[in-house]
Amino acid sequence: MIDRQPPSDGGTALRLVGIAAVVGVVAAAFAGTAGWLTPDRLTPAKVVDTLASASGPALGHRRNHAKGVCFTGTFESTGAASALSEAQMFAPGSYPVIGRFNLAGPDPTMADSTGRVRGLGLSVRTPGRQEWRTAMINAPFFPAATVQDFYDLQVASGKKDDPGAMKAYAAAHPALRAFGAWAGSAPFTESWTEDRFNSLDSFTFTNAQGQRQVVRWSFVPVATPVSVAAPDLKARDADFLGQDIAARVAKAPQKWTLVVTVANAGDPTSDPSQAWPDDRRHVDQRHHPTQRASLVQAQQHGAQLGRPGVGRQLG
Repeated sequence: MIDRQPPSDGGTALRLVGIAAVVGVVAAAFAGTAGWLTPDRLTPAKVVDTLASASGPALGHRRNHAKGVCFTGTFESTGAASALSEAQMFAPGSYPVIGRFNLAGPDPTMADSTGRVRGLGLSVRTPGRQEWRTAMINAPFFPAATVQDFYDLQVASGKKDDPGAMKAYAAAHPALRAFGAWAGSAPFTESWTEDRFNSLDSFTFTNAQGQRQVVRWSFVPVATPVSVAAPDLKARDADFLGQDIAARVAKAPQKWTLVVTVANAGDPTSDPSQAWPDDRRHVDQRHHPTQRASLVQAQQHGAQLGRPGVGRQLG
């Protein structure tokens, strides 16, 4: 028989102190992550909260780019970009895609004609269980240089009772003024299929030899863009973009070519409000005329049309 001695009061106290210390460290970690210890620190939750409309978020929808159309498709790679990246999706082949066309803004019922910024989100999957995600917009640069600038922009734009807030922000941030000039002068197209979508952010590609290159990318439409005046767009149905993409996809897959742009030394790589010069090196199918284009096709099969949660089958 083994006698078990009850723990001494001192040993129990030490164990309780140890448990309390562990709990305290975990609690401090959660508090730090949540921003409770630094209430002035900018957090992802704070940024997301600024994206809701004045009447509050549209429940069941994204906070931004709330209106959109989902689709399935394929990414057909020539292998041209494999010289820059060893990612499997850039090896020659055809890979399944899930994507979504969208309009910037928190209102899922907005009229398509009011969407100055149009977006494209893609998820490309490869047999090696890799997934490549990208979110792009049709603007050539972003209206804010940093996350803090974007947050301050959202806060200023939300002060509807203080028109001076936006004027003060614009005066202090030339990136917004440049974006406003683009928004006021760039032509509208009549279809998502005619829009060029740009990554804006910069990313580092590493190839099989370990060489690193900073790049941005765009999906350039195969369809010829047709400019439409803003008043003509306003005369169209509130959901004309969704109706248009459904009609086009029912007839044939719609295509965009992936164009990777390589940075030169000195190009801004952490400021999406600064566009790179047009003379930078581009990697796309035009340099490989005998190969298939690296492109995404929006297909009829499995695509969904409508607001998130209210979709219907294309065709």
